[in-house]
Amino acid sequence: MESLDSLPLADGTRLRLHTWPAPARPHGRVLIVHGLGEHGGRYAHVAQALAQAGWAAYGYDHRGHGGSDGVRGGIPRHDALCADLAAVIDHLRADESPFAGPFVLLGHSMGGLVAARFVAEALAATPAAWSRPVDALVLSSPALDTGLSAAQRAQLWLGEHLLPDRPMPNGLKPAWVSRDPQTVRDYVADPLVHDRITARLARFIVGEGAHVLMAAPRWRVPTLLMWAGADRCVAPAGSAAFAAATPHPLVQHHGFEGLAHEIFNEPERAEVLAHLTRWLVEISGPTLPGTRPAK
Repeated sequence: MESLDSLPLADGTRLRLHTWPAPARPHGRVLIVHGLGEHGGRYAHVAQALAQAGWAAYGYDHRGHGGSDGVRGGIPRHDALCADLAAVIDHLRADESPFAGPFVLLGHSMGGLVAARFVAEALAATPAAWSRPVDALVLSSPALDTGLSAAQRAQLWLGEHLLPDRPMPNGLKPAWVSRDPQTVRDYVADPLVHDRITARLARFIVGEGAHVLMAAPRWRVPTLLMWAGADRCVAPAGSAAFAAATPHPLVQHHGFEGLAHEIFNEPERAEVLAHLTRWLVEISGPTLPGTRPAK
């Protein structure tokens, strides 16, 4: 049964934490970083699949999302989501004694962007204070390219300068998240799902996707990239560009043609989860290039 807790941050914000049942001797840990407008509780079935494969799974709700504090769909500063992720990692690593395996980030959509941007920061000449090492990364339909038109970018610029913190509709339709009707119905009925976004958060998403793509040729962390070929929430071209620019075999990638945005909630979810767990078996071994020694 899922366990819920909260993590107080330095600015007084409290983040909701999710801990799912795990094997007695897990191969490692996976921290799930969710997407825009949703919350970590929607990944219980992913956590269950990870546990069956021998991995401990954790999650949290971004500030302004789910059961966490904050303006719905808003951030107080540009790098707030990356700093929050560092705080969650520090919390989980406070006692590493039971764990000898890899620490893996799994980010979906906006969460994929946050996780990728977090990993990219380690490549900077002087990384930010929130930079932390991780052993591996999984990206699910990451928001590396929003597909905004020139007119939409102009509107975003105006909103960022006039009303940067005013929540507005994010423009995403529930029917776009999955081809599974029950998933869409559950998404619409979920009281913790919202359709809000501020211009400040939108600017982070648009700008940091480009930053990750620029860092791609210098990538150092073992990564599995999976994306939806029929995605209408983010542009699949962003994932394809990242896949083309990153070093192989350090970064493995797979596009699921015909699937909608939430690949873990599609009718083909078993295939997607199997792809994930097979890769985790590979990175839990001692020979993958780029892995850090276990602590």
